[in-house]
Amino acid sequence: MNIKEAFKEVENSVRAYLVKDKYGQYRIPVVRQRPLLIIGAPGIGKTAIMEQAAQKLNIGLVSYSMTHHTRQSAIGLPYIEKKIYGGKEYSVSEYTMSEIVSSIYNYMEETGLKEGILFLDEINCISETLSPAMLQFLQYKTFGNNRIPDGWVIVTAGNPPEYNKSVREFDVVTLDRVKKIDVEPDYGVWKEYAVKKGLHGSVITYLEIKKDNFYSVESTVDGKAFVTARGWEDLSEMISLYEELGIEVNEGLCLQYVQHKAIAKDFSVYYDLYNKYKSDYKVIDILEGKYTDEVKERAKEARFDERVTLIGLLIGAVTDRMKENLADDDYITELYGVLKGVKASIGNKSDGCTLTEILKEIVDARKADFDIKHNKSLISREREETLRRALTAVEGYCLNLIQKGEKDNKKGFDFIKAEFDGEVKAMENGIEKTKAMADNMFVFVEDVFAKGHEMLLLVTEMTSNFYSAKFISKYGAEKYFENNKDMLFYERQKDIMKEISALESLKQG
Repeated sequence: MNIKEAFKEVENSVRAYLVKDKYGQYRIPVVRQRPLLIIGAPGIGKTAIMEQAAQKLNIGLVSYSMTHHTRQSAIGLPYIEKKIYGGKEYSVSEYTMSEIVSSIYNYMEETGLKEGILFLDEINCISETLSPAMLQFLQYKTFGNNRIPDGWVIVTAGNPPEYNKSVREFDVVTLDRVKKIDVEPDYGVWKEYAVKKGLHGSVITYLEIKKDNFYSVESTVDGKAFVTARGWEDLSEMISLYEELGIEVNEGLCLQYVQHKAIAKDFSVYYDLYNKYKSDYKVIDILEGKYTDEVKERAKEARFDERVTLIGLLIGAVTDRMKENLADDDYITELYGVLKGVKASIGNKSDGCTLTEILKEIVDARKADFDIKHNKSLISREREETLRRALTAVEGYCLNLIQKGEKDNKKGFDFIKAEFDGEVKAMENGIEKTKAMADNMFVFVEDVFAKGHEMLLLVTEMTSNFYSAKFISKYGAEKYFENNKDMLFYERQKDIMKEISALESLKQG
């Protein structure tokens, strides 16, 4: 299965394990809850899906890489305890609490979450001395004398032997105690993630043209030559930072992340072309409806890969704006909730608190909650950004009130409301501008390529892209709906022609 299907399997398994009966007991007894074992090539996102699953289910997550653990750190340190058996005193070996188990209890104390996922990565790379303890753990959920708390589901992960020389093959006894999930690289699924994560357009359009270069591991005379999903993501982030800092992106940088000489060189050449196309076609002018006949003619005469890149550049520019608009909407919604609470507090306070004091009280409470969630990865990066923006805005309101010396709570709130209304208006203007740019994009593609493959590619990408689909469903996009309807009709026409051809073949037979 692919990583998206694996995520769903993890989510479903955890949900099933956490179902309780009417007496508050887990329907599947803890001792019979098989740990999940995810086996897949390195860098395909096994670790990322744990955070996503925990956030979606609103449960905790404690992660460890087992390659960093010795037998002592996993099961605890031994010490001698005196015990009485049959009236006689004996010296008995006991163990301090396992570092792994204690971290779960610490997590529960800090967050208040009593259920979660214990994720153990590189499970099949453990040392030989730790192997017996790990087998006991997988069966009985204990390290040494310490059992993990009920309500914590064990998920493990590892790489197949062909990717890691230190991998230990699991025997049948061990495999019979786990729920094994095999995961394969899948570009289509990764692309959804890449677009949502905001990876650099050059990486996405390059892999759209050369999908075979998405994931590769080869043995050469110089050793392993490989490229992974993780490598593309990390390279993308570095490209964005290099561009921001004005540093040249060259083949050497690409090879540091895409550790396959031929693919790194090929991408480096494409990256230069990508930037050339971006400059030559003047993408922003196209989106503002100001393209020239020269640009139009060049697009018509362009080769396939150049056309795909151009469509990618247009989509990237529009969806970046859509992503910003959606983030602004989330921020405004969050800020509205805060101000609604502020207004209620003004009416309820009878102790003479000033508006600035009320604002500070709300900010402090939200910051404390945010810090816990941030430190424990309980919220997504997008949600973090929304909360940070809202808190920063409220702090700004507070500072402005202090600078104005405003003591009257009603006048102070009216001032804040006016500021807020201005931000709402700016957001609405931004949305309208983005809708106009999206319409101009469709007009250009139709003007140059008519209803050909390029239009089908554009409609398909805008439909499957997380941000454009969300934006369009919320705010609409006239030209998208118009062309989507045409493309659906065109596809249905092709299906009907195939059905007619099939019927005619049957008649002739």
